[in-house]
Amino acid sequence: MKRNDLSKYIDILSDFGWKFYFGREENKGNLINFLNSLLEGEHVVIDLQYSNVEEDGDEPSERKVVFDLRCVGASGEVFLVEMQLQNQDFFFDRAVSYTSRTISRLAKKGKEGNNYELPPIYFVAVLGFRLDISNREKYYYSAKIMDEFDQEVLYPKLSYKLLVLPNFNKSKNDLPTIMDQWMYLMKHLDEIDELPNYLDKRIFSRIFEVGELAKLTPDEQMSYISSIDRKRDYINTLAYAKKEGRLEGEKHGRLEGEKHGRLEGEKHGRTEAEAKAYAENLASARKMLARGIEKDEISEILELSIEELRRTLRSKIEKL
Repeated sequence: MKRNDLSKYIDILSDFGWKFYFGREENKGNLINFLNSLLEGEHVVIDLQYSNVEEDGDEPSERKVVFDLRCVGASGEVFLVEMQLQNQDFFFDRAVSYTSRTISRLAKKGKEGNNYELPPIYFVAVLGFRLDISNREKYYYSAKIMDEFDQEVLYPKLSYKLLVLPNFNKSKNDLPTIMDQWMYLMKHLDEIDELPNYLDKRIFSRIFEVGELAKLTPDEQMSYISSIDRKRDYINTLAYAKKEGRLEGEKHGRLEGEKHGRLEGEKHGRTEAEAKAYAENLASARKMLARGIEKDEISEILELSIEELRRTLRSKIEKL
């Protein structure tokens, strides 16, 4: 990739960019501003100290955990901050595992003084995929341990904050909150040449001050280009899988797929055109499953539920 192919500013949604803007001591103010925008009305971050992002298990057989960013606030609160563009199975299991590992280590420290009191722990994730393909509008998830009957918060110290970028489609003229501005910036920084008026200059001036690609050292530029190459390879792989899957669906799955799809369409009240499109998606799903593509990825690309993919997989096995 040539430098001319890159935008003026470092892409936040790259491994290099995420750690550059949020993981460096000299840019720590960006992370503090981001967290305070996210936690507005709930908590105020005064200062942060970066912690080791790698954590070994208690036993040799336990796998090592590597966080994107791990920080401790001035009052002892813990922040695990992740950027995850690639969909993966069991994302919530991973989030719970990360926070559980942190809680376990903190509890052991408290045990020495017969005190199990824990500091607040926040798991923050910016996601490049939809958590729920049936909900294409919800872009901010905030979860705590709550009573399921009256929604009373039982334990306020454990929080999960998830930002879903694909569901955020606001224009630059509709950014009433600082968090909206952060999400817009993450999606559109590559289209911006200077700090615009619709972004709060007090919050975002540092991003535009340090984020110019031309200000990186030659070694940093090479690292950044490698990071962007990996990101684009992933995006291109998804696009290719989607195209190939649909072509295969049209070529090989038309008759069988249309029959199955129409039956499903009648069952769920679909029109003939909808049933045909559904059938082609099922045929595409079979091809993508055969290529080893993860179910969550297929679900996102083809907008099929996981249960529909399971039925597709079962029908494929029955024919073997």
